[in-house]
Amino acid sequence: MSADGIKCDVAVVGGGPAGSTLGTFLAKYGPNLDVRIFEAEVFPRDHVGESQLPNISEFLHEMGVWEKVEAAGFPVKVGGTFKWGMKRDLWHFSFLQDELKEIPRPAEFAGQRRQTAFHVDRSVYDKILLDHAEEVGCKVYQGARIQKVLTDDDCVMGLRTASGEAITARYYVDATGHRGTIRTAFDVPCEYPTALQNVAFWGYWQNAEWPENIGIGGTRAQIMSLPYGWVWFFPISQTRTSVGLVLPASYYKESRQRPEELYQQALKQEPRINYLLTGAAYEGQLSTTKDWSFLASRIYGANWFLAGESAGFADPILSAGMTITQACARELAFTILELERGEHDPVWLLDEYQRLQSNRVRSHIKFADFWYTSNGQFEDLKEYTRQIAKWNGLDLSPNDAWTWLARGGFIDDDFAPGFGTFHIQGIRELSEYMDPVKAEHPFNHKNVFRLNLDGAQVVSRARYVGGRVVKIECYERDGKILPLIGAYEVIVDLLRQTTRMMEMVQSLKQLLSSLHPNMAQRLATEFPSYFWAMVESGWITASRDPAAPLIPINMQRQWWAMEWHKDKKEALRKIAKADGSTAGTI
Repeated sequence: MSADGIKCDVAVVGGGPAGSTLGTFLAKYGPNLDVRIFEAEVFPRDHVGESQLPNISEFLHEMGVWEKVEAAGFPVKVGGTFKWGMKRDLWHFSFLQDELKEIPRPAEFAGQRRQTAFHVDRSVYDKILLDHAEEVGCKVYQGARIQKVLTDDDCVMGLRTASGEAITARYYVDATGHRGTIRTAFDVPCEYPTALQNVAFWGYWQNAEWPENIGIGGTRAQIMSLPYGWVWFFPISQTRTSVGLVLPASYYKESRQRPEELYQQALKQEPRINYLLTGAAYEGQLSTTKDWSFLASRIYGANWFLAGESAGFADPILSAGMTITQACARELAFTILELERGEHDPVWLLDEYQRLQSNRVRSHIKFADFWYTSNGQFEDLKEYTRQIAKWNGLDLSPNDAWTWLARGGFIDDDFAPGFGTFHIQGIRELSEYMDPVKAEHPFNHKNVFRLNLDGAQVVSRARYVGGRVVKIECYERDGKILPLIGAYEVIVDLLRQTTRMMEMVQSLKQLLSSLHPNMAQRLATEFPSYFWAMVESGWITASRDPAAPLIPINMQRQWWAMEWHKDKKEALRKIAKADGSTAGTI
């Protein structure tokens, strides 16, 4: 570093996925910006957050780094296997509707691979992303710990490294995760909107057996419940597997056991995991962290921003942490670029950034609470799950669970029909496995539909596309939104013409026949779920005319495929049967 200090346009504190993703997007869409990334450690280094969702593959492709990640040979995540819910039977979900094809790797970002995710060794993955950010134009400093944040009122006046180097910039970004270097400097209050206060212990194993070998390099994540918590099993390379234990901080404290004792005891107690580790070698180093869900009360100031987990964190049960982190970094990059262009009201840009990130984290925290309170396997934690329900004011009876989820709005802030990472159809399919959710598509029992915009106001919401922040007109009511784009806009137009299902279907068919085949197929696929989301969110009121016909719809396996899990390996079938599962047998 220069003895005179460093001056730049954007100073990013933290070189993990938030910092490197932000830097890459700034370099791609704003190549004239001087972006510097300051990382306290020297990569590679291990980190949790290894099980991804397919959304991330889209980000990696847009960043121009997907091919590098694919070339690293990380296991392809095609879904997950769970022992979770009211029964001990195993169930799984798949991102794909069909088996993963045996396409040689490294493969292109096309076909089925657009729908899959990765299990990543973060020591390798994070280095790939940081190196890529440097290759596309960011200046990267490793081993550069920020020791001092110089502040004046709500402004960052500069940074100082542990070695005494001075850094000044026009924009400062805190991408330091839980540590929250800039967040802490401004003493930003954090809220903890849940009773979930978990701790996690995890280690790495060499040559563990994979539960499934799917296609070429494909497998499923394993999430197995214990009476007092749950265990994850993620193959993160061809030979290395991440195995962790998550349990309430209160249980850990009351157990009076060391982390290593609890960890080894859990792995032996869970028969499926114990079998998969039979011939594996433990690397011998156990890491710990507190997985306490939190949300910063504000995520930007006069010239600074929080990105990724420095802004908020949701329990890892949904494997959404990295998706939230990299989505947040992408959206912040686009926001900074628009601030530079000066074409939008800066207050609107900043408020949209904060609103989206806060709502996204809150939704995942809320959905994680639902997952925990719906797990009858937590025999030793009944009081704990009751406390979560009480915290949310919940009565998790079968009749109320779907309604409770719907209160958050089944049209999320990414304008997709769902809640907390899951598509609305995926949430419905959880009914058989999680037990409390009971729901049926309104087309199956209603045939008169009326648009309900009473009390709604028209607002502009942000959509982040191609390096730009685009204003989308939406209706908003009671914190729920109805964006006037895509299938939503088509449905609104149809309902303004008619309330009768048969007439609506005829009009939709005419519209589809006039569109390009690809666009028509997409609209036909989206229409049922988007319509359903509008009903559940209150934008459509549904009723039944006994004199008119119904048009039942079968949405089975249209999205994530969920089913009772049947192991192909004889030993695992026997373990499942011995553990009290009936679905694990053939």
